[in-house]
Amino acid sequence: MEAAEPGTARVRRALLSVYDKTGIVELAHGLRDLDVELISTGGTARTLRDAGLALRSIEDFTGFPEIMNGRVKTLHPLIYGGLLARRDDPAHVQAANEQGIVAVDLVCVNLYPFEQTVARAGVSFEEAIENIDIGGPTMIRAAAKNHPYAAVLVDPADYEQVLAELRASDGLLALATRRRLAARAFACTARYDASISRWFATQTYEGFPPQRASAYEKVMDLRYGENPHQQAAFYAEVGASTHLLAGVRQLHGKELSFNNLLDLSAARGLVEELSTPAGGTGPSAGAAAAAIVKHNNPCGCALAETAREAYERAFACDPQSAFGGVIAVNRHVDKALAQSLAEQFVEVLLAPGFDGDAIAVLSAKKNVRLLELGGWPAPTTDIVAKPVLGGLLTQSPDLVTETRESMRVVTKTVPTELQWEDLIFSWKVCRHVRSNAIVLARGRATVGVGAGQMSRVDSVRIAVEKARAYQPELLPGTSLASDAFFPFADNIDVAAEAGVTSIIQPGGSVRDDEVIAAADAAGIAMVFTGVRHFLH
Repeated sequence: MEAAEPGTARVRRALLSVYDKTGIVELAHGLRDLDVELISTGGTARTLRDAGLALRSIEDFTGFPEIMNGRVKTLHPLIYGGLLARRDDPAHVQAANEQGIVAVDLVCVNLYPFEQTVARAGVSFEEAIENIDIGGPTMIRAAAKNHPYAAVLVDPADYEQVLAELRASDGLLALATRRRLAARAFACTARYDASISRWFATQTYEGFPPQRASAYEKVMDLRYGENPHQQAAFYAEVGASTHLLAGVRQLHGKELSFNNLLDLSAARGLVEELSTPAGGTGPSAGAAAAAIVKHNNPCGCALAETAREAYERAFACDPQSAFGGVIAVNRHVDKALAQSLAEQFVEVLLAPGFDGDAIAVLSAKKNVRLLELGGWPAPTTDIVAKPVLGGLLTQSPDLVTETRESMRVVTKTVPTELQWEDLIFSWKVCRHVRSNAIVLARGRATVGVGAGQMSRVDSVRIAVEKARAYQPELLPGTSLASDAFFPFADNIDVAAEAGVTSIIQPGGSVRDDEVIAAADAAGIAMVFTGVRHFLH
C-alpha cells in the first residue's frame, strides 16, 4: 500500500458484489478499460465471467473460502484493512504492508432485497431473516467512512458518471464526488436498517415499539414551501403501504407546491371516507363524491348521483372560499363536469380518470393541475406521524367506525330517516375539519363549515354565517355535527335560532344534561356517538 493524500489515490482495484446486476457488466468493462483490477463474489463473479471479464474471486483475494452458504465471504481483515486504511497516516500504511494488505480503491455493492421480500404476502420469518445482508452494509459503511481513499457505489444511476470522471482524470475521483457517493451510501444503509427495524418491530411488539426507525425517499422537489421563500420537497416513508402521489399521473398544469400537497391529502382523505360505505370496495363504491379543500379545511363537499351534481352542490356551500381550491372527485371527469369546473379557478383536480373532451376543456387553463389516480387504493391504516420541534408525534389513524346502531339518541325528538342520512354524512365530514369543527349539512351536502376556532360556539356561528351567506333557504331543517362535546348550551341556542333540527356530537361534557335540555326545549333531535374526532 502506498501513502497518499485525501483524494489523490487513483482507482486501481475495485470490489464488485451486487444483488441487483443492473449496469454491473458495463461498469466492469469501463473499469477494466482503465486497467482497474476487479475482485468479485459469488453470482456477481459468474455474471462478469460470462461477459468475458477477467477478475479475481474473493476467495483468491483473501485466501479464505466462502462458507456457511455465503453468510461469510467478505468479512475478512484483508478487505477491511484495504478499505479502512488512512493512506496519509504512516502507521496505517506500515500496518497494512506488514500484514500484506493491499488497497481497495472502489467498492460497488447493493444489498439483498429485504424490503421486497417482506412486502410479499405469506413470506416466512426464516426467509425474511436470510434476506438481511451483513457483509454488504459493512463494506458500504467502511468505504463511505474512508471515502477520501475508498470510493463507494450503491446505485446503478451513478455508474456512468463515475466512469466518465475516472476516464477524464486518469483514474482520480474528486473529493466532492467521493463525499456525494458516501452520503448516498450512508442513506442506503440507513434505509436498509430502518426497514429491517420496522419489520422486526411488527413481528415483536403490539402497539408502539420503544424505538421507531424510519427512512424517507424523495419523490419530488416542490416549487416552494408554505411560503415562496421556503424551499421544499416531498418525501415518502419507505415501507409505507402507499403515499400521497403513489399511482398519480399529472396530465396537465404546472408543478405541484407544498400547499397543494397538503390540501390534496385532505381532499383525497375526505372523498375516500365519504364514498366508501361500510362493506364498500374503495372510493368508486357508493355515490359520487366531491370535496373542495382550501388551506387544509373542506369548504364544501357533497354526495350525489353524478360527479357534476356532487361538485356543484359542494361548490354552493362556500363559492368564495372555493376560489383556488383543491378538488377531489371519485368519478371520471366528463365534459359536463369539466365545463362546470372551468367556470371557476381550480388549483388542483384529482380524479380516477378524465375523458378526452374533458381534458380539452380543462387544459384551456394552463395552470390547473390535472391529476389522475386510476387505481385508487383503499384508505390507509398506517400509523400517522406529525412533526414537532425535534421529534414526531405518532398515533393510530383516526377512523370513523361508528355506526347508526352504536349511536344513542338522547333527546325526546328522534331523528327522521333523512336526518339520519345527513347526521352520518356530516359526522364523516366533521372528522376532516380542523378543531373546533362544526359542519352543517342537508341532503348529503355541506351547507356551512366552521373550522379552527378556539371557542366552539364561534365555530357554530361561522358555520351559520356561511350558510346564511350562500344558501339561506337550506338552513331551516339542517343537521349539525360537532367533532367534540358542547361545553355549554349556548351552542344549541345559536343552532336552534338558525333552524338546525338535528345534531350529532360525542357527548361527555359535565353539562350534557343542560345541553340535552336546551335541545329538547328547541325540539331538536340529538345523537351521541361516544367518540371524539379532533383534528389539530
